[in-house]
Amino acid sequence: MGISWSITILCAIFTALVSSSPLREPGTRLKSRDDSPSVVDLGYATYRGSTDPSTNITSFLSIRYAAPPTGALRFQAPQAPAHTTGVQDATSLPPQCYQATAGSAQTNPFVHNLLSRKQQSTSETSEDCLFLDVSVPHIGRAEKLPVVVWIHGGGYASGNATLFPQASLVADSQNRAIAVTIQYRLGAFGFLAGPSVKERGALNAGLRAGSVLQHVVAHAGRTDPPLFRAAITSSTFLPSQYAADDPIPTLLYDEIVTSTNCTKVADPFACLVTVDSDILSQANNAVVSSAFYGTYVFVPVVDGTFITERPTVTLDRQVVNGDVLLSVTNAGEGFGFALPNETNTTDFVRQMFPYFSAKQTDQAASYYTALNATLPQASDQAVAIMGESIFICPTYYLLKAFNGKSWKGEFAVPPAYHTDDLQYYFPSFPSYDPLFNNTDFIKSFSQSFLDVVLSLNPNTKFDPTNLTPAWNQWSSNNTEMLFNKTSTNEPDIRAISTDAGLLERCIFWHSMAAFMGQ
Repeated sequence: MGISWSITILCAIFTALVSSSPLREPGTRLKSRDDSPSVVDLGYATYRGSTDPSTNITSFLSIRYAAPPTGALRFQAPQAPAHTTGVQDATSLPPQCYQATAGSAQTNPFVHNLLSRKQQSTSETSEDCLFLDVSVPHIGRAEKLPVVVWIHGGGYASGNATLFPQASLVADSQNRAIAVTIQYRLGAFGFLAGPSVKERGALNAGLRAGSVLQHVVAHAGRTDPPLFRAAITSSTFLPSQYAADDPIPTLLYDEIVTSTNCTKVADPFACLVTVDSDILSQANNAVVSSAFYGTYVFVPVVDGTFITERPTVTLDRQVVNGDVLLSVTNAGEGFGFALPNETNTTDFVRQMFPYFSAKQTDQAASYYTALNATLPQASDQAVAIMGESIFICPTYYLLKAFNGKSWKGEFAVPPAYHTDDLQYYFPSFPSYDPLFNNTDFIKSFSQSFLDVVLSLNPNTKFDPTNLTPAWNQWSSNNTEMLFNKTSTNEPDIRAISTDAGLLERCIFWHSMAAFMGQ
């Protein structure tokens, strides 16, 4: 199977930053310039980074890994960056890609539209945003160090590389790893679909760098050559992922065409390619915000080439890219993704999953109304539905797919909402200010992640003072590691068994995957 140019460029960059040997790619020589370790020649461009003398970590910011996806390259697969002469400064943060937020509507507009069809950061923003940041320890002798690539979240609608201090990952690994943060096209810029894009553009353009789960299932789990050894997920996100020409992606395309005033021209797709990027961004925001509350609509699709089938189909075969998996979820994943005034669980399911029949809707709702002893309100049940169907259950599908090669963690420090675990991955960052500021807990959580980076096993500890107990693989007996605190603010880190009721609900959601677009 072929791989995209952006991935090839990534491999070249990583090799260049840790080796003085020439790459095998024609025309690419890897060498230091001006006898300075903070200057690196990538073949197509030479970059000068900066070295922190207190840590001896060299950082390269705003490394271009693909041509600007502007003009005729909008909605197309990433292309090779142009050759640039001279030494480029790599000490300033890159502009972020165009951003959007989650849906905010109290009802799902696609429910009505589908029925009608059946009847009939802190960063500058730019479309030129395909950059990555790299931090390397002791760059003069960093050859063959493992590389951790941090892909930011944000529902494929928001986020950027500058939110995550990759140099902190290097420092926290005790200078044993190279760290990379990467940006990719978001919203309609990276995930516009529909028949016209399928015919004339590149579906899943944003995926040519983003999302761990999607790369695990890329090319039906048979990417050749292998692109990575280990996959690590925090809050696996698997929204409805329809076929590229499904009515819902097609409706989204039509809404973008309408919002950009491209409806009255002979060639709407050509109009979208040439429309001002700010206008396209405004249209993107309008469509995204009009979606059902807490959902994201410009997401990956099944394109038949890169994502060949629904992700659960690939995962069920247990043929995946990667050797091992570490997955972490938060105990309160769904909080913030459902309206606090939700009053009807059945109607919530109907809004979330427009392809469910009435019987399937009632069945799904019944699993959560039965939890009324612990989830008495419909709003509580809606939070559980969002958290389990979109984040938590897909995590278990992943764990099962890596049969015998996966570990599961549960972040439960109250309130343990979605993303509450993120800051605990970067404890050496100067602005680090965790709610539970306990040295032993922080070391246990953050180093378990880095142990997998360094050795592919959370039980092989690079720091013997890490107090995490023996961590069994999940598939052996449904055991996962709990990361919590006691009522007296002491670490509560121990092995637990996955809740049987949760696994039963996940079996139900898995049975509905074809109707959910998973």
